[in-house]
Amino acid sequence: MASVVVRSGRLYGDDVRDLVIDGDRIVDVCKPGTGAGDVVVEADGCIVLPGLVDLHTHLREPGREHAETIESGSRAAAKGGYTCVHAMANTSPVADTAGVVEQVWRRGVEAGLVDVRPVGAVTTGLRGEQLAELGAMAHSAAHVRVFSDDGLCVHDPLMMRRALEYVKAFDGVIAQHAQDPRLTEGAQMNEGELSGRLGLAGWPAVAEESIIARDVLLTEHVKSRLHVCHVSTAGSVDVIRWAKGRGINVTAEATPHHLLLTEELVETFDPLYKVNPPLRRSEDVLALRAAVADGTIDIIATDHAPHPREDKDCEWAAAAMGMLGLETALGVIAEVFVKTELMDWYQVADRMSVAPARIGAVADQGQPLAVGSVANLLVWDPRTPTEFNAGSLSSRSSNSPYLGMRFPGSVRHVLFRGRLTVREAQMA
Repeated sequence: MASVVVRSGRLYGDDVRDLVIDGDRIVDVCKPGTGAGDVVVEADGCIVLPGLVDLHTHLREPGREHAETIESGSRAAAKGGYTCVHAMANTSPVADTAGVVEQVWRRGVEAGLVDVRPVGAVTTGLRGEQLAELGAMAHSAAHVRVFSDDGLCVHDPLMMRRALEYVKAFDGVIAQHAQDPRLTEGAQMNEGELSGRLGLAGWPAVAEESIIARDVLLTEHVKSRLHVCHVSTAGSVDVIRWAKGRGINVTAEATPHHLLLTEELVETFDPLYKVNPPLRRSEDVLALRAAVADGTIDIIATDHAPHPREDKDCEWAAAAMGMLGLETALGVIAEVFVKTELMDWYQVADRMSVAPARIGAVADQGQPLAVGSVANLLVWDPRTPTEFNAGSLSSRSSNSPYLGMRFPGSVRHVLFRGRLTVREAQMA
C-alpha cells in the first residue's frame, strides 16, 4: 500500500498539520509542508476529521436490492465522509441469525469502502414474540453488539426486559425504535393543529416519549445499556436528560432531518417528507439542537432509508416512510451547528465519529487524529457552497429531501484504513 500525506489540513478545524500515513496507520503528525508520502492529498484550507460512523443505516440487502445494496450504500456512505456504518436488521430475510449477519458483514468486506457492521434483530422476524439469536450473532464473525427491531418497536415490556438482560453478557446494547404501536395506528404526520387542518391522522409525541420513559426505567432496573433511535420531540429530550441525571446508562441519537426540517413541509404533500418518526414542530427541532450541542443526545445518526421511486412517487397515504441521509449528513450538520456556532468541529467529530464508535463498540473507528491511530479520516472543504442534486447521488434510490439544497462545503477526500476511497475528482 502506498504511503499518503494529507498536507496542510486543519485538524478538527484547528491546528494546521501534515498527516503522514503508512499502511493503515497515521505514523506522523508534523508541521505543514514537511510530511512526505507516495500520494499527496492537498488539504490546504480544508478541515480534517476522523471518518464518520453511522449507527443507523438501512442498506436493504438482502432482499430489497432494487432500493439499495451493500455496495451502493457503502459508496454513498464513503462519499458522505463515513468509514463505518451499522446496517439495520429489517432486511428480507431479517438479520436475526448468525448466518444472515455474517452474510451482511462479508458483503461489506467485499465492497471494501467502509466498515459494515450488522445490527442484529432483537426478536425473531421482528415480530416481538421471542428473542432472536442474540448470543450467536454476538459471537459470530460479525461480532454484533447493537441489536434493534428498528422500523418496529419492541413494545412488550417483558420482551424488552429480557433483551436488556441478555445483552449484558457481552456488553451489547438494545437500540429501541420508540413508538407505541397502539397510539400511532394509521398515523401519517405529527399530531397537532397542522395535522387537523390537513386532515391527516396524527402521530402524538407521547407515543415516543412513553416508550422511552418505560425503557429507561427497565434499563435502570436490570443495569443494562439502552440506545434510543431517532429522537424527535422536546419531551423525549426531557426524559433522556432526566434519566442521565439519574445515572441510567442510556444514549440517544438525532437525525439530520429532525434537526433541520419541520412539519410545515408536509403541507406540500410531497412524500419525500414522509418519515418515521414524523417531522415535528419547530419547537422540537430547537430542543433537539440544544440537546445535541450539550450532549444530552449523544450522536447524530442518518437513518438512511432508501426506497425505489414507485414507493415514493405516489399519494401521501400510500407512500413509504424514510429519507436518504448518508451523502448529506455532514452538510446538514455544518449548516445547522457549525455555521451557527452551536458546535465546533471537535464536537462534530465527537457526535458523528467518536461517540457512535464507542456506543457500537467499534474499536478501530472514531480514533483521534494522532500517531498510531487507524487512518480513517475525511477532508472537508468549507470554502465553497455546494449544491446537492440528483447527479450527486450514489445510492440506488433518489428519495432525498435535500435535492437542490446548498450546503456550506463538501467532502473532498476520504481515507479508509489508509486507502483513498474518495478523491476530489469523484466529488466534482
